[in-house]
Amino acid sequence: MSMHPRQPPPEPSRATSGPRTSLPGQANPSWMGQVEPENYREAPAKSGGPVRALPVHAMPVDGAAPRAGTAARSAVGRPSAGLLALGIGGGGLAFLSLFLVVPFLLANTGPAGFLGGFVASLIPLSAVLLAVHVIDRWEPEPGHLLFFAFTWGAAVAVAVTLLVQPFFALTFEFSGESDFQTYMATVQAPVVEESAKSLGLLLLLILARKHFDGPVDGVVFAFTIAGGFAFTENILYFGRAIAESASPASDLAQIFLLRGVMSPFAHAIFTGTTGLIMGFAARRWHMGVSVAAFFIGLLPAMLLHNRWNSMGQGFLADYILVQVPIFFLAILGIILLRVAENRLTRQRLLEYAAAGWFTPAEVAMLATASGRRAAVAWAGRYNRRHQMKSFVKAATQLAFTRQRILSGRDVQLHQVEERDQLQRILALRAAVAG
Repeated sequence: MSMHPRQPPPEPSRATSGPRTSLPGQANPSWMGQVEPENYREAPAKSGGPVRALPVHAMPVDGAAPRAGTAARSAVGRPSAGLLALGIGGGGLAFLSLFLVVPFLLANTGPAGFLGGFVASLIPLSAVLLAVHVIDRWEPEPGHLLFFAFTWGAAVAVAVTLLVQPFFALTFEFSGESDFQTYMATVQAPVVEESAKSLGLLLLLILARKHFDGPVDGVVFAFTIAGGFAFTENILYFGRAIAESASPASDLAQIFLLRGVMSPFAHAIFTGTTGLIMGFAARRWHMGVSVAAFFIGLLPAMLLHNRWNSMGQGFLADYILVQVPIFFLAILGIILLRVAENRLTRQRLLEYAAAGWFTPAEVAMLATASGRRAAVAWAGRYNRRHQMKSFVKAATQLAFTRQRILSGRDVQLHQVEERDQLQRILALRAAVAG
């Protein structure tokens, strides 16, 4: 991959100027995060000239560098009102939801079934959360937002479903029990469950949009919400197999094969389509477009959910010919998203390098997974692993802040954040260099 190390520096007079009417050749390195010419701005020039490269091969072994201290942390501001509302409101809703969800599970499974279902459900949940970790490694989302997403799916979305579905069923007439069950599985479940799960995505987008500004973020949050929802749902199904069967071991094995082995990512893929569409809309940094994407994104999620629940006697053929290809298509899509995200990070950091904040060699290190691993491993030999990981994370956040600036929305707000992050980069660089 070309590094473009000789990219010319910006003209000093334009370093802090307004938008320009033409784009540099590499400003849009991928299909993700396209920048309009009228929104493009040069990266702010570093006072005092370009930085000196980190002495990767010359750093002395003795004298461990200080941890990133007050100067490096000073730019980390207080939580925004949106994040506080999300934390307090989300925590309260999750707590209240438990008073509905837990009694419902216990009434349907009994204590033994609940405990057995809980333990068995941890296995498919671990697979989903591992996938979230892998997808989210490049620009990790804050842990408290992932926790909100999980609790929304595991408690709030389940409670909303339990409250809404009886009223949803009253709007139709049914010829018999079979007709009712078919309707509940193929119409009610896709509409109500996907809406309940995706409401959490909408809240994240509205109240934490700083951290929900692209399709990868949307997929990460959607997978986490869906993983929580599937976890609670699996407790119900696994627990029933234990509590209501004359041969609980064989029945549990059968339902676990279906839900825990063959389809642990079913809910994640359903809701992931909503998160993907909302994430693309979030790139435009326009609230109206993002909210509209919520309703548009529900359509493929409901369709996929309906298609899954509609599989009947030809389940195995339908699973192999339809569901397995959808699963591999989802994997391919995630890989393409990660590649595009990496390219975008590299280009934004090259623009900061042209302004004097990084060297081209540092951009090469920061813009590839292998370069990051090598840098962290090297820093670990000098007791600077923590400082290097913080430097890598801060540089990635800076690249995404620049992308938000180039979206043309809330530019001044993001430029204030950019200045703070640039100062934090300098402090972290000093911590790595010792």
